[in-house]
Amino acid sequence: MQKSNIIITTLTAVAVILVSGLFLNGRWQAATPVYAQNESSSAAQRYITVVGEGIISIQPDIAKTTIGVETIKATVKEASDENQQTIAQVLDALKAAGVADDDIQTAGFNIYTEQFFPPESGPQGEAQYRYHVTNQVQVTIRDIDKVGDVLDAAIEAGANSTYGVEFQLEDQEAAQSDARALAIESANAKAAELAKLTNVSVGQVLSVSEVIGNSPYFSAPSAQAYGMGGGGGGTPISAGELQLTMQVQVTYALE
Repeated sequence: MQKSNIIITTLTAVAVILVSGLFLNGRWQAATPVYAQNESSSAAQRYITVVGEGIISIQPDIAKTTIGVETIKATVKEASDENQQTIAQVLDALKAAGVADDDIQTAGFNIYTEQFFPPESGPQGEAQYRYHVTNQVQVTIRDIDKVGDVLDAAIEAGANSTYGVEFQLEDQEAAQSDARALAIESANAKAAELAKLTNVSVGQVLSVSEVIGNSPYFSAPSAQAYGMGGGGGGTPISAGELQLTMQVQVTYALE
């Protein structure tokens, strides 16, 4: 009887050692639990992407133009000296018309030679030369009601070219925020309409971004050609309105 107890005890100890060895060697593997998969989780998430556009009309508060003086003479020195004198008169006239020093910036200075043949000799005659000197300044006009007066003052002082008048909004942040809000409203309305047409519901927003390359942009009136001839009274130039357009792309989950 005592011998049986010893054998049973020994067998039990061996069993414990074998089981422990299996755990230590990583050979004992617990059964992996299997869960029932929800049908909706296996399906791809449904979503809709729309582009919303917001457009607002605003009044411009500044105007920009480029004013120039071109001088043509038989020698470079003559052309340069006269051009320098005339552009100085133009700058004085701009300042007298209310344009600040900081709002006047040199936009270009060029000298080039023109070869020509006098009509009496024709192309077979001896070539002659004359020299063109051009000095241009970019001007910011902050009182847009005086754009015509400023241009007239520059012309009277000797300016003989302008390169369009562009009306702008100096601080665009507030206007962009308003247009952005309208663009989001537009996107929400589009998504709701499309969802209704397809018998689904709009869920949460998954992503939103501004459309790169299209937003924001202004469409603005501009005076491209400004007459250099004489005339009485200030030339009327209308600022009109600016239109600011912003676009956003929004992706919504569908329910």
